[in-house]
Order: sequence, then C-alpha cells, then structure tokens
Amino acid sequence: MALQINEGGSCSSTAPYIYNVFLSFRGEDTRYNFTSHLYKALCDKGFNTFIDDDNLQRGEEISTELLKAIELSMISIVVFSENYASSTWCLKELVKILECKNFGQLVLPVFYKVNPSEVRKQEGKFGIALTEHEEKHNKDTIQSWRAALTKATDLAGFSYKDGCFESETQFIKRIIEKISSSISNRTQLFVAKYLVGIDSRVKKIELLLDTKSNGVRMLGIHGLGGVGKTTIARAVYNKIFDRFDKSYFLENVRERSLTTNGIIELQETLLSKILQDPYLKVDNVPKGIEVIKDRLCHTRLLLILDDVDESNQIENLLGRCDWFSSGSRIIITTRDMQVLTTLGKAHLVYEVKELNQREAQKLFSLHAFQMNKPREDYSEVAKQIIHYANGLPLALTIIGSDLCGKSIDKWKNALEKYKNIPHQKIQEKLKISYDGLEKTEKDIFLNVACIFKGFKKDFVTDILETCNLCPRYGIPKLIDKCLITIDQWGILSMHDLLQQMGKGIVQEESENPGERSRIWCYEDAYEVLTGNMGTDKIQAMILRSPEPVTMKLQGEPFERMKNLKFLLVENVHICEKFQYLPNGLRLLEWHKFPFSSWPSKYCPQKLVALNMRWSSRIRMEKIFKQGFQFNILKHITLQSDSITELPKFCAPALQTLNLSHCARLQNLPNNLRLKSLEYFYLRNCSMLEKFPNIHPEMKRLKRLDLYRSGIRELPSSIGYLTELIYLGLNCCLNLRDLPDSIYKLQMLEHFGFDGAKLRPPCNSFDGLSEYGFLRLTELSFGGDCGIDLEFLMKPNYFPVLRLLDLAITDIVSIPESLNRFTTLETLHIAHCQRLRQIFGLPPFIRILRAENCRSLDAQSSSRLLNQIGEILCGGERSDIFLDPPSLLCRDLFRKDDSDSRCYTLPYTEIPRWLDSKHQSVGNGNSISFHVGRKFPNVFAVYFAFGLWSQLPYDHGYLNVYLSINGFEKVWINLIILYRDASDTLGICSRSHLKLQKLLNESNPSDYNHVEVTYEWEKETHHNNPPIELRRWGVKVECICCPQISSIPSSMALTLVDNDSHSDLNLPLKKRRKY
Repeated sequence: MALQINEGGSCSSTAPYIYNVFLSFRGEDTRYNFTSHLYKALCDKGFNTFIDDDNLQRGEEISTELLKAIELSMISIVVFSENYASSTWCLKELVKILECKNFGQLVLPVFYKVNPSEVRKQEGKFGIALTEHEEKHNKDTIQSWRAALTKATDLAGFSYKDGCFESETQFIKRIIEKISSSISNRTQLFVAKYLVGIDSRVKKIELLLDTKSNGVRMLGIHGLGGVGKTTIARAVYNKIFDRFDKSYFLENVRERSLTTNGIIELQETLLSKILQDPYLKVDNVPKGIEVIKDRLCHTRLLLILDDVDESNQIENLLGRCDWFSSGSRIIITTRDMQVLTTLGKAHLVYEVKELNQREAQKLFSLHAFQMNKPREDYSEVAKQIIHYANGLPLALTIIGSDLCGKSIDKWKNALEKYKNIPHQKIQEKLKISYDGLEKTEKDIFLNVACIFKGFKKDFVTDILETCNLCPRYGIPKLIDKCLITIDQWGILSMHDLLQQMGKGIVQEESENPGERSRIWCYEDAYEVLTGNMGTDKIQAMILRSPEPVTMKLQGEPFERMKNLKFLLVENVHICEKFQYLPNGLRLLEWHKFPFSSWPSKYCPQKLVALNMRWSSRIRMEKIFKQGFQFNILKHITLQSDSITELPKFCAPALQTLNLSHCARLQNLPNNLRLKSLEYFYLRNCSMLEKFPNIHPEMKRLKRLDLYRSGIRELPSSIGYLTELIYLGLNCCLNLRDLPDSIYKLQMLEHFGFDGAKLRPPCNSFDGLSEYGFLRLTELSFGGDCGIDLEFLMKPNYFPVLRLLDLAITDIVSIPESLNRFTTLETLHIAHCQRLRQIFGLPPFIRILRAENCRSLDAQSSSRLLNQIGEILCGGERSDIFLDPPSLLCRDLFRKDDSDSRCYTLPYTEIPRWLDSKHQSVGNGNSISFHVGRKFPNVFAVYFAFGLWSQLPYDHGYLNVYLSINGFEKVWINLIILYRDASDTLGICSRSHLKLQKLLNESNPSDYNHVEVTYEWEKETHHNNPPIELRRWGVKVECICCPQISSIPSSMALTLVDNDSHSDLNLPLKKRRKY
C-alpha cells in the first residue's frame, strides 16, 4: 500500500484515523493461531484493522509504512507472546505505539500465555532476548525498549493463560467488546456536509476552552435557531475529545426533557455511554443527579449538552455544576442566554453570528451548485436568495438543497414564494424559540416584528409597559433568546427571517385581515378601513402608503376597533371627519393629521406617545384642553405652522417634548416646571425669542436643542439643569451672551453655539475657573463670535474633547497649544476665510475639514500635508483609532466609523508622498491593483477637485467603495463637499485591520485583485457632478508595480517633485485640461 509519511515520522494529535485497530504481534508465535483469530473477529465486526503482510521483507529497521499505519490507527493492540522481545521490529513498534499514546491513541496490551510480571521486569525469555540485543545495539536503545515494556504493563489490558477457565474464543470476544465500546466513544461525530465558516469559529472556542490549563471551564455557545450552534459544537467535540479521560456529546436535551421519564433516560444515557455500562439504571431524577456526580467527579471530562432551553435541564443532569474534576470542560449550546446562569458567574460565552457574505455565498453555492460560487447565469437570482437568507446557515442549506438542479425560472418562482411564505422547514426551526415564550413575551415579539422594528427600545418599553406586557422583563428575555437585538444606538431589530416568521404567525390567525391582531400591510389596512371591516381583535394598525393617496372612509371605521392600541398613519389623506378613535390608544403617530382637534368621541387619557409631524391644521388649545390630565403621556412630537404658543397642560410623566419646525411658535410658559422632562427640542423655531425660567426641580433634562431659534438670552436658571448632556445653540443669531451659570452644567458632553460669547469664568464663580467642562467631548462654534482661542486652547478646561468645530468663524490662526489636545480626533475649520496660520494638528487627528480656507499661507498648508502624510503612511500605527470589537461587525465600515480617516483641505499642488502609479484622469471612476495575502499598511485614496459647478448645487457627497477578488463592493468612506469648495484635495483611508479582515473574507490567494471605485451619491450628480474632478488616485504598496517610497522619517514633505515631468506635480491652475 502507498502511504504518505510524516516528516520525521512523529505522531500528530490532529492526524485523521484511517484504521480502527493496529495489531502488533510476534509472527512466529501467534500469526497462524491467536492473532489470526483475533484479526478475523475484528474484521467480522466491521473494524478496519491493520495487520502487517507476512511477505514484507524483514530487517533491522522498521518500515516507514508500518510507522505511518501506527500513527493513523485509533487503537493499538499489542499481543505479548513468549518470543515478542526477541524481535527488534516488535520492540520498535512498541516504542512508536507508546509515543502515539501521548497523542490520544488507545493502547491495549494482551498477555498471551505470558506472565505480565515477566514483561514488566524483563524476566525469563524477555530478559534473555534483551541481553542478546545488548551485543548489537547501544545502551540508549536498549533502555528505551526496557522502559516501553515496563510502561506497557501499567496499562489496563487482557491476560490469557493455558488452563484458564475461559476458552480462547471467549477471551477474544471480551477483547472485541472492549474495542467496540472504545471505538464508539472515540468515533468522531458527523458535523455537516459542507464545513463553511466552521474552522474559524472552532479556533475561537478552542482559545476560550484552553484545554491545556487546569481548573474547570464551562462555556455556553449561544445564538439564534439555525445559526449553526450544534454544528460548531460537534466540530469542537471532534477536535478535542481525545484530550480527555471521558467525553460525550448529549444531543437534543430540550426535546428529551419534556417528561420525567425522558429526563431519567437522559441521565442513564449519559452514565452508560461514559462509563460503558449498558445496564446502568437510575430510579428517579434526584438519584440520577447524585449518581452522575459520584461516578464522574474524579474523571477529567468533556461533556457537551446540546440544545438546552431551560436551566433545570442542566440541573437535572449536572446538579449544582460544582463537582467536576480539574481539567474538565463543559459546553452548553442554547438559544437562551439566561440558561447559562446555572453554570455560575465564571462561565464563558461564545455568541455565534451569522455567516459573512463570502461564507454565505460559498455555503449556498455548494448546496445549490456543488461548487464554491454560483453559476454565471444564476448569479443574480442567487444573490437575491443569499440576501434573503441574511447569513443564516439553516436557510442557506435548506433553500440551496431544494433548488439544486432546477431551472432558473423555478428559482425565481421560489424566491417570490419565500418572500411571502417562508419555507416550512426554516419556519419550524425558528418557531421553536417562539413556542417556548410566555404569552406576554409572545405579544412583545409580535409587536416588534409587525410594528416596532427600527424603533428605540426605551420608547417601545414606555408604550408596552402601559399594555401590561412587562417589557422591562420581556425584552431582555427576547434578547437572551436571540429573537431580537439592540444596536449601539438602542434601536430594536431582529433577523429578517424571524420578522417574517412573526408576521406569518399573525397572518395565520385568520384569512380575514379584520380578524387579525396586527395589520401592517397597506392593502390590508385599506380593505379594513374602506370596507368598515374592523373588529375588536385588531390591536395595531399601520396605514402607510408608498405614494400619497386620498382615502374615503365608510361610516366610523375605528368604532369597532375597541382594542386598538397602536395606530400609525403616513402618506394617506382622509377627507371625511370621523367621530371615533379608540380610547385605549397608546401610540398615535399620524403625519399630516387632517383636523384641528381630536374626534369628538375620543378621550386620549391612555395616550403614551403622540406624533403629529407636518400637521398644519392642529390647534394646541384644542389638543391640550385646559384642565385635562395626560397622566401617562410621555412623548410629544408636534410640528405645525399654526402653533404660536405652548399652552399650560398637565402631563406629569412627560419625557420628550419636540416642537421643532414650529416656525410661528412665539411663546412658552414663563416658568418651565416639567419635572420628568428629559428631551426638549425647539429647532428652527425662529420666532421664539424668550426662553422661560427653569424650575430647580427640572433636574432630569438631558438634551436641550435650540438650533436656529430666535432666542435672545438664556436665563441664569439654566444652571439648574445639572444633568444636561447636550446643549445646542448653533445658528441662534440673536443670542449674544451666555450666563456664567453655564459652567454649572458639568455633565455637558456636546455644546454648540455661534453668535454668543463664552467668557472665562470669574475667579469667584463657585470655584469652577480651574475646571471648565470636564466631560465635554464635542464643542462647536460658528459665525463672527470673536472666539477667544487663547482661553479655549487649554486642555485642562476640556480634558476629553474629541471634536472641535470652528467652521465658518472669523479665526485668524490656530495656536500651537492645540497640539496638546491628545484626545482630539476631529477638527472642522472649513470656510474660515480669515484663517492664515495653523501651527500644527493634534497628534491623533483623523478627520480634518479645512476646505475653502483661502487665506491659509503656504507654510501652514505644507505643515498640514506633512502631518497627514505621517499619519496615513504610518501604516499599522494608525490602527490605534480602531476599537477592536468593531471587527465583529458584519458591515465593517458603515456600522463603526471610529477608524475612518478623511481630510479635505485647499491646495495648489499634490504632495509627493501621494505620488502613485494608480491614478485616473478624466471620467474613469475605477482604479485596480493587486495585493498579496497581507493588505498593505499604506493605503489612501485621494481626489483633486477643481472648480465648483455652475449648477445650483449646495453640496456633493462622494462615496468610495472597495471590492476584492470580484466580491460585492463595500462602502469604505465618504467625502462631503459644500459650495465654494473649489481647488480642494480630499484624502481618505480606513484601518489596516479592517481592510485585512475584508481581504480575509474575499477568498484570498497570493495574488488578489483590488478595485477602488467612487460614486456621487445623488443620481443627478452622476452625469453633472457638483464639482470638477481633475484627478484621483490610490496610494498603496501593491505587488503589481515598483513602489515609490513613502515619507522619509524626520524629513519635511516636498509639495512638488521638481525632477518629475509628470503633470501630477504641476500647479492645478497651470495644468492642461483633459
């Protein structure tokens, strides 16, 4: 036979087994009797057994073929007979076998008609044979053989002597039983037909388990249904099970724990499989718990409990989980994070995420096409199906297998069906988690799926709390069960297939939309309202037309919807006035509400949230009638040109008051005493000149936004708002001075103002003159406000400042003291027409807006370009901007821009360090190059803009994309330009770590094709860009052309390469037109 030999012939813990059993024996003693009978019995039981060929040429050196066979065997049986030690071949086999034992191989010694003590002590014929070997072999070799013989006798095995009570046939039967049970425990589990994305996840779990360390580690593998938890757990088991004394993978714990008998069967299965005792029984669940503990507590154990959904399922098997032997590893797969609390505080969690784009495409293609990527003619519909599955392996596998071999027309028909009716097998799997919920949790889930996906969690919580659904308990439970998610902005979301499942559950309630609990489809809502088909079963309705429409109602369509709690209307104009709205409404969101007051027979006493944007007819005195108490109203958003004043009204629980864009609003109450108010928005209330006095009890306000309002002054009582974190006063052109009490707002994180002056605090002002704003991260100015930069540029006044906006101000210079702001990342100085000098940037600046600074001197421009070049060409050092957890995001670049680097500044020439062979002049919007397996440290995209268009454009958004090896292009950055930004240089880049991850997910090789493209965001800009693009390029250390050196260390950058004849370095105004 031909076998591939390992270099050096050493064993490997990861080598796959080819043979179940390797037989080591002395041929002249047992080949034609005992060993041949044992070999036949093994083969009869189906065990793949290696036995050496009697015709193999014997010699002093054992063949590499035999060494390899030993390595590739799960079990080695060593038959010690009276002449075993006389064969050096046998002794060398034994040494190799014991070496492989260290890597997990099971070794069974069989003492056939010899006394084990003779082997251990090398007495009798064993002693004589070794003495004879000493004449031909060195001392070390003899010693290794003696040690191997002694070690072999320490192992549990079998002994057979002449005249014993059992026959040789019975003896062999006992050996076969042992082999059967051992192989059963050592056989690897089937994982999946195609292992896509498994290895990387297994490696991460291996790192968490750290099987080489002592102590006990308990790990939960957590994720939504169908995401691959069981598949990954099986792969982990196969990878590490042979590192433990005992191991077992207990499947389907949830399904098998439904009855007491089922639990007892699980306990017996666990015990019998691990202890290899098929007759072991337990009487009841409590006794089973104790037996498991007593019998397994001294064993270094690997145990995986698969598909657990309740804590008591773990307790029924493992008790208090405090008895495991050192070195043991316990793994639980579950959809419910809460289950893992049973494991104690020190447990670890690995959350399984959906497949990324590359993995999803590969898994689907393997099932649908039996190859790694879609067929060319199916690529578009395959792309849509992969998008529909949204990275869920279950959906990709089932749909791919179903469509395999079918015509493209059937694929398209199937896709349309899946969009409306989910695949039954996928639905059944996902619905398991839903079925395990309590009634209130099911209601919350269905409300999110049908109504509140995309809403803020706190807002939804306030609403559902008044419906007795206990959302403060239920929402975290749904998160633990992976049924919903919350992003970094607190927005509720869920997997698209889970949302489709939830909507499907509601649709199954009735064929008649009027008999369903929730209506979200415009056609269904239209049918119910125009046909007056409403019933008391309807709890929620969204009436949202894709295009503005006018609707005529029949009678009183809301009168019979007595249980309607959530009503959302948009893009629908209702002509006829109606009298009824359900008094139980908690959420009323009606854009362009057509009436001035409530329907005559509606009482809004249970309203929690009211949103009437763009509703020009409403009258505040009719909406908020004097004397009426809105006891549970928490959120108000009103926008109307008819609102001139905010009347006094009673809303003790009010948290949000949004009157933005009420252009005629002139009066607020003289004294503001809304104790619960947290968010107050008055943006674009241009006629509002006086802000009311603030009551000392208004301490909960967090955001006050007066952007572009007519406010002339702020009351000194503003100092009472000690919890305020956002104060927006930008474009308040009437506001000239800020009160000294502004310094009492020590929780401020964002502060913006224009015309007003921020004076240094007086020395006597509550001792705050030394501190400034200790929590302020964003500070913005605007207008000709006479900024005192010497006062502002004191780092101890703003110790955590990250963004400074000085755009469109009258500043003349930026002092060198700005360099001391080590936390500052973003600086806006665009359109500062008087700015002449910049003496340096903060060391970690990543966003700079400096376009249209026409007075900036050449030395300052050079200084800016030098520092930007040092940052961008610093390679991996620039990854200090990157927050490592962001690498876990599927959309690496859009969801987290903390590593984005973008610089726009005036220029007349392109700096030498940006010189690149990869550039484009004219209309080409694509540049390609090649990289190896490591993405280059230096990567920057630059754009040289010319004159602003004569067309009436106010701004332009230029998106930059990157595609690797033909995979879908990924957005990596955005350059924003405003009118008058002529002769601007835009430079952008992203973190090397993220670019490397993108490369890793794009089927990398030694030679990878990278394409950078740009697009104007608005379609109207595609053919008529808002600004002339004279040249653009990519600075990159590629492998397709010789490299131009980056910035020399400790050397200023040269703006112009005088030795070059390229137009690249010509002043823009002298450059020839293309």
